[in-house]
Amino acid sequence: MAASIRAATESETFDLAGNSTSTIKNTISDAFSSPLELQDMIRITFITGAGKLGRSKYDADAAKTVTSTLRELGYDEDKGASCVVECAGCFKSQHDTGKNLKTIVVFPKIKTIAQGMGDMNIESAGDGSPPVLAENTDIHYIAMSSTNVFQRMLEVKCASWSQKKACVGVIEEIQGLVNGLDEKLMSGTPLTDSEQDFYDSCELSVLEQKLSHVRSEMHKQVDESRITSREKSRLLNQVNEKLQQLDKDIADATKNKKPKKLEKLKMQKTKAGERKASLEEITPSAPLPLRFQKDIEKLRKEMQPLLKLESETKGRLLSLKETTTLARKDEIEEEIADLEDNSRGWFEEDEDFQVRVDASRAQAKARATRKVVKKSGGGGGSRATGGAKKSIATWVVPGAAKRPAARKTGKKKPAGNAFAAMMDSDSDSD
Repeated sequence: MAASIRAATESETFDLAGNSTSTIKNTISDAFSSPLELQDMIRITFITGAGKLGRSKYDADAAKTVTSTLRELGYDEDKGASCVVECAGCFKSQHDTGKNLKTIVVFPKIKTIAQGMGDMNIESAGDGSPPVLAENTDIHYIAMSSTNVFQRMLEVKCASWSQKKACVGVIEEIQGLVNGLDEKLMSGTPLTDSEQDFYDSCELSVLEQKLSHVRSEMHKQVDESRITSREKSRLLNQVNEKLQQLDKDIADATKNKKPKKLEKLKMQKTKAGERKASLEEITPSAPLPLRFQKDIEKLRKEMQPLLKLESETKGRLLSLKETTTLARKDEIEEEIADLEDNSRGWFEEDEDFQVRVDASRAQAKARATRKVVKKSGGGGGSRATGGAKKSIATWVVPGAAKRPAARKTGKKKPAGNAFAAMMDSDSDSD
């Protein structure tokens, strides 16, 4: 379990059922004795207890063992902690009333690239010169990370095609910085300490590998139709612009009688036309889910009974218990807002991010609506009628008084009597 915790790259839950206190202590010590190598905060949730039906599965001191071991490792309890880097090294106890489970949520200490720069023998500038790239920024992570770490970051932080496109521009910008320092050295101008550190730690060959990987992932994403409608429109616009430019270049080459250039341009136009046709056949995919969608859904599920309680108590004074319970609603709303903000990737435009947030909220609203419809549509009754009670049709003839119900005699009347009575009544009224 300790190995799984240290290998986690996203929020995960671990069940401590059947574990003794000694095993739990060893697991927590092995998992959190040193910072986890992550770029963003995750939450590690331990299930330490359950209700009456599952209580026997857990050691009575499971929660106490987890918290005491964490304190020994330098972790602090913070009931307001959330899944952000600022809460690294904190934990909090929770009671999932929906599932009737007791949990300990840990926000582990993490080792970012900036914190690990000492391992790369990169020290701060000794002459007081400002760093070439601001630390703890996306461009800094991209420049300083190894190829393997960069690929992991790209998968999580630049999931969409548009984000990868922006990442290409950032890498090219970093390449420009390195080339600029190279020219500065060639001209005989000494570098500052911060420039020298950056130049020594940021190799052009590694940047080229990163650039090649991003472009490869972009092509793969298009080939697999994993682009949104906005991204498809953007790609089609680029191809159309290129075709227009090629038409102009072909006209110039024809006018100036340059057959070799003309042949090359026509080949480029053919490829561009094929690309346009393949793009037009793509069925756009839905916006990517939020990174912390699972955690958000859990909180929204916890919110449902609180919303129901709030609705039922409107217009009257709340009891102390109700006030305390509803206070959790504000906390959940803040946690959801934090998780939504932390789900934003690198270089993601406001409009693209808002589309993903709106889609997440719409799914939650639709799910809640389905539950309400399902509850209102349920009920007793036979399967044949779908749970609804059959209503007996009563025929009333205009102008005729309602007849009293006949006494049960134990004898069945012929099926045609009701219609015969109707016919007699109609005859009388005539």
